[in-house]
Amino acid sequence: MMMSVPLRDLVNEWLRLDPNESTRKDVEYLWNTNAVGELERRMRTRIEFGTAGLRGKMEAGWSRMNDLIVIQASQGLCAYVLDHVENAPIRGVVIGHDHRHNSERWAQLTAAAFIANNVKVYLHNGLVHTPMVPFSVKALKAACGVMITASHNPKQDNGYKVYWENAVQIIGPHDVGIAQSIMQHLEPRVHDVSQVIDSGLCIDCTEEMKKAYFHSLSNLRAKMLSFGESSVVFVNTSMHGVGDLFTSKAFEIIGFSPYTPVKEQQHPDPEFPTVKFPNPEEKAIATANEKGAPYVLAQDPDADRFSAAENCDGKWVTFTGDQLGTLFAYHVFEAYKASNKPIGKLAMVASTVSSKMVEAMAQIEGFRFVDCLTGFKFIGNTALDLVQAGYEVPFGYEEAIGYMFGSEIRDKDGVAATMVFAQLAASLRARGATVSAHLQELYRRYGYFETSNSYFICTDPLVIENIFRKIRSSGRSYPSSIGGLQIRSVVDLTEGHGYDSTNAPTYQPKLPLSLGHMIQFRASSDSDDSRIVLTIRTSGTEPKIKYYLEGSGSNRQAVHSLLGSVVDDLAEDWMNAAENGLGRP
Repeated sequence: MMMSVPLRDLVNEWLRLDPNESTRKDVEYLWNTNAVGELERRMRTRIEFGTAGLRGKMEAGWSRMNDLIVIQASQGLCAYVLDHVENAPIRGVVIGHDHRHNSERWAQLTAAAFIANNVKVYLHNGLVHTPMVPFSVKALKAACGVMITASHNPKQDNGYKVYWENAVQIIGPHDVGIAQSIMQHLEPRVHDVSQVIDSGLCIDCTEEMKKAYFHSLSNLRAKMLSFGESSVVFVNTSMHGVGDLFTSKAFEIIGFSPYTPVKEQQHPDPEFPTVKFPNPEEKAIATANEKGAPYVLAQDPDADRFSAAENCDGKWVTFTGDQLGTLFAYHVFEAYKASNKPIGKLAMVASTVSSKMVEAMAQIEGFRFVDCLTGFKFIGNTALDLVQAGYEVPFGYEEAIGYMFGSEIRDKDGVAATMVFAQLAASLRARGATVSAHLQELYRRYGYFETSNSYFICTDPLVIENIFRKIRSSGRSYPSSIGGLQIRSVVDLTEGHGYDSTNAPTYQPKLPLSLGHMIQFRASSDSDDSRIVLTIRTSGTEPKIKYYLEGSGSNRQAVHSLLGSVVDDLAEDWMNAAENGLGRP
């Protein structure tokens, strides 16, 4: 609808509604200097609310993150919650924020929008890590939760993440319903944060929730197996984020000596001076491993993602997200087995693009494994569905270094992951072993698994459509082989093309369909136990065709070689990378 509106009208409407003098002046300046290109980028399209909430660059304009967008989103969310959640005004909303620029004010503006509708607000006082919001939603039985954060995005970004009354990130149909409600509540009723300060509807339960959260970590720690004490030294970095306070307390809970912090990344700093992209799996390890300890632990700025590395005989090994997921899954399984509970009642969840090693573990050990679409909104809801069916679900993960432990938070928690990894590493060291050696033991038991994930760059949507049209050939005639392997199953999760070759007679996929292209292939050899799982999908935010490839088998070298062959076939035969002008990272 905005595409046909004259730019002048879009600008005038912004100037009419925006309560922030600074961003209003920015737009006035751009208009007065005839910066048409920049105004088109900022004004022509509206930032889209979805299951991930909102996330984008902090600037004036309809396509950016700013006061007006946050107010409108909060008004729409509030109206939707009042219509769909019983006793919402009394149950209230939980709101938290990280340390990024504007985060505190946007949390207060969000609170003000709910208070304006006589809804109780639990506003966390000061910085909290993201898992505190879903934890508080569950503990307080709140109607919903909002966390102002952009996780590991660069410093110029911020975001608005929404949790439903079940303390899990929203999924459909709520994302569509909230988006529609936002468009029905664009006129700001809130212009500043003064309504929050003196309101009797705004409650500070921060210390109570922190105490309860740390108690839940203590309970989690007690459920994990421990094989003795160890004086292992850990280095930890919180990537200029909010995690250090929570992680140091977690170390105290498990009875460990304080870790050595990476001081230049220890404290919250919205400028992120030592990193361009605060991803713990990248710069964090390189910065932290100079400290000389055998282990490096890292969380991203809002402490929901976790990464780790180990020094083995002078060589650093950074564990992949899937390797950590496997290590955690086995640790949780061992602890569950030691509790003498029936293994048949244990279940674990992972996203469908994550490693199938936990699936192999489940087949051998007898517990249930379920995969789901990517994102903890799906992992959390899948876990709750399994609980409803009578299972215990103490663990779930996705390969993008997110890990869920226990039943109190159905979301990724980098602090809990840090604590469990440290406990596992120390227990292994006490027995004279390393995490890396333990991982090799798991490979010998369940098979060797290796991933090769990457992407092709394509800026032309028509080319992308043609590539997927070729892969589908016509109707359901998918490729029959790749890398010398025979394709045994195809699951197409693309809206309009839903197909699962394993689900006769309907052939309908068991997982929800995706708006973007997403197809998963399983293939294996006729002559040995080599096999692969390949998922190709488009990105909703970047001009990429992503692929997630995992090979497995008893021969490590054969698996490694196989992955190279599959990638070659994928690029040359399936994608026609050279002919289509596809870029490679």
